[in-house]
This record gives sequence, C-alpha cells and structure tokens, in this order.
Amino acid sequence: MGENNFDDLASVRAGLKSVNYLADDGIASVVFLAERLGKPILVEGPAGTGKTELAKSVAAMMNSRLIRLQCYEGLDEAKALYEWNYKKQLLRIQSDRGANAGNEDWADVQDDIFNDEFLLTRPLLEAITADDPVVLLIDEVDRVEIETEALLLEILSDYQVSIPELGTIKAKQIPLVFLTSNNTRELSEALKRRCLFLHIDYPQLDREKEIVLNKVDGIEDNLAEQVARVVRSIRQIELKKSPS
Repeated sequence: MGENNFDDLASVRAGLKSVNYLADDGIASVVFLAERLGKPILVEGPAGTGKTELAKSVAAMMNSRLIRLQCYEGLDEAKALYEWNYKKQLLRIQSDRGANAGNEDWADVQDDIFNDEFLLTRPLLEAITADDPVVLLIDEVDRVEIETEALLLEILSDYQVSIPELGTIKAKQIPLVFLTSNNTRELSEALKRRCLFLHIDYPQLDREKEIVLNKVDGIEDNLAEQVARVVRSIRQIELKKSPS
C-alpha cells in the first residue's frame, strides 16, 4: 500500500457503497485502520455474512487487483507460495547437455535453471511481487492445518519470502490483506496477533432490508422488508446452513 486511499470513515463507507457493499461503522473502522497501519484483517463470522464479498468490494473500490488464495486441508507451499517448473527445468538441462556435450558443471546448471524464468509464483508470492496494486484474500484460513499457518507468518510479519535457491525476496508493495474464517477451528495466537480483528454477523432487520433494496433493482419497500423478515425467521430454524 502506498499513499492513503481514505481520508476518514465516511470515505470508506461511501467507497464501499459505490460498489454496492453497505458497511457499518465497525467494518469501515477496521478497513480504515488496516489501510493506514498496513496490517492484515482477520474477518470471522458465520458462512454467508459477506466476509469474502468485503475483500472483493474493497479491491473494486480501490481499483486494485484481487488475488485469492482458497484454503483447504492439505494446502502446501507449492500451491500457496511458489514451486519450480520442473518440466521446463528438465527440458533446459537436456537442451544444455546436448549443446555442451557434458562440458558444463553442475554449478553452472544450477545457476541456469534456478532463476525467475523457472519460478511459478502462487498467490502469496504473487501478491507481494506484483507491480500493480493488489488486495490479497486468504479465504477460509481455518480450513488449513495449524502447521500450514507458518507459511503465512513470514508474509504477514515481514512481507518477504525466503527461497533457498534465490535468497530472500522482499515485497515490492504491502498489499491490503484479508483473511476469512468460519470458526471451524481456533487459529494460532501468532497469526491472530498480526491481524486486526473484525467479526461480521448476520445483519439486523433494518440493515438487511437496506441490503435487499440496494441489491435488487425496482423492488418495493414493503416487499424488501418481507423478504428480510422471512430470511431472519428461517435462520431461527435449526438448519445445517443458515441462509446468507
């Protein structure tokens, strides 16, 4: 993040409203502080409350590219951070072997195949090395194992990545980072300490009605209120997943 994008809370709310996201003062405050302090936002709350949509909307209002890392059980460094293009490296080795007839030593081969040309960047590395402004969304971080959180800590604390073959790659910019969680497990204290916390719950009736009016063109006020009331009543039923 470079220059400040927001003057005050009102500008955050207005900006989000311009992209059809209705933020309350709590949401606007956390987004404002995160942008000023350069800190990630950990967004928790039930599924369907607009956590992911908040990150998308902030990216839209800031004219920034959204980079999304969808978390899942078994997510590893190769999918989150980077990996080497082994097929391309092998082709280069075979090509060099034919051209040099075995005269090139291994040190020269290593220098040739371990460089940016053969590096496949994944969302975390892509976000900090991008030349254009980006918003990084780490979605459903609670789905990864506790050990996998270590992949995130270096990024969120120092905004740099250590690659043994290349050394330390420092961020070209500090992206605005959103981590979302559905509270399926407790996140580590180390991860939570690095973030500003935001809890998004299901909206109150008046706010839900306002959201319906904002999202559905031409809907009448009375119908919007009825829809909001019906959805709220359904949420009182013991369902496997409440309506968003």
